[in-house]
Order: sequence, then C-alpha cells, then structure tokens
Amino acid sequence: MKKPTHPSLPRLFAGLALAAAMTLALVACSQPMSSDTSSSSATSSTETGYTVIKPSEAKSMIDAGNVTVVDVRTQSEYEDAHIEGAVLVPLDTIGDTDIAALPDKDATLIVYCRTGVRSAQASAALVKLGYTHVYDMDGGITSWTYGTVSGASS
Repeated sequence: MKKPTHPSLPRLFAGLALAAAMTLALVACSQPMSSDTSSSSATSSTETGYTVIKPSEAKSMIDAGNVTVVDVRTQSEYEDAHIEGAVLVPLDTIGDTDIAALPDKDATLIVYCRTGVRSAQASAALVKLGYTHVYDMDGGITSWTYGTVSGASS
C-alpha cells in the first residue's frame, strides 16, 4: 500500500528548488567572470590589446613614476578638474595619425575620461596606432579619490 503524501509537499519542494536556482543565479551574476587567480585586479584583453586597471592601481603606477597619464575628455572638462600631470588628448583628436603629445609608442600610458566609456574607446584607438603599453583606468575620474587639480594644460 502506498503512503499518503501531504498535498502541499510537492509544491514545497518545487518552491525550494526554485529558490535555490534563483540564489545560484544571483550569486553567479554578481561575481566577476575571470579565470585569473592572481592578486592583481588588472584585466588584459587579447582582443583589445590594452589593460583595464582600477584607480588604486593607476595611483600606484603614477607614484612609482615613468608613466604618462592621458586625459581624453574635452578641454573644458580637463580645465574643471584633472589628475595632476595629465596630458590632454581629447578622444575626438585621436585618429589615424601619430599624436604629437604622445611621441613614444613604447611609453606606459594610463588613459582616463569621466566614467570610463571614452577612455576605453581611446585605449583601443591608441593600440591601433601602435602604442604598446596602454592601461585604461576603470570608472574614470569619477572613481578617482586621490585629488585633482584644475586649470588649462601647460
């Protein structure tokens, strides 16, 4: 003889299975998709040719020296606030020709904009022009917490 089952038991199991699946999906979606197990959060893409770095990593590189910080925003944005020592090279000036302000294609470049959209475009364009050490600062100047200066470029 078959044991009687409680009528709501299958519904309870279905609800638990659904809750577990949703929890797993949320956890998986909230984790960065990276197989890199190194301690650095920098991510390099063989597709783009440049490396995305956090502002803290950019700050460390700047403090260590021998980098060129490139601001790809507009002149007025640059004058409002920029990272000290940054070279202004607006995105719309980056084309198919060499950039006078960036003569060394082997220099280490840290590229930033306001939020990271234009700097990604500029980084890709710089790689296409032959620059070999391009770092895109994720989050742009809005994520930079280390102080800025204002005024025109010198």
